[in-house]
Amino acid sequence: MTKTNRIIGLFIIVLFVGLGVWYWSSHSTANVRSQGLMIPAPIQPVSSGSNGSTAPLSASVTYTASGFSPSTVTIKQGGTVTFESIDGSRMWVASDPHPSHTGYSGTTKQQHCPDVQGVAFDQCSIGPSYSFVFQKIGTWGYHNHASANDGGTVIVVQ
Repeated sequence: MTKTNRIIGLFIIVLFVGLGVWYWSSHSTANVRSQGLMIPAPIQPVSSGSNGSTAPLSASVTYTASGFSPSTVTIKQGGTVTFESIDGSRMWVASDPHPSHTGYSGTTKQQHCPDVQGVAFDQCSIGPSYSFVFQKIGTWGYHNHASANDGGTVIVVQ
């Protein structure tokens, strides 16, 4: 094979690869859209700067026999989430995992209940309402200890 034939062969390969990349990138999105499928929007980060965070200082979560609503809330560090049973359903809000409740404070429910210092995300007994001030930044799962399949998430940002 001569040098000229090698150059022509390499050019043809590069041309086909380039055309393939162009075709795939310009047609794959159009094909998905034409089939009526949803293309998710890019995830927008929650503003976490201490000067201008868009997260509120408080949030309310209701509880019914259907579960928590909304199941996920975002608040600023130092903010309060208030949980309220609005239909008389038995509610005991506690940090995950069930049944130990160690996720937020690192202590078990036997160690921190009653939570007289307010440092464990645990209602410690069934009641119609519960409020907790979140001092730790992070994502905190919770559940209803009286109905452990019901749960949600509190996201705490700076």
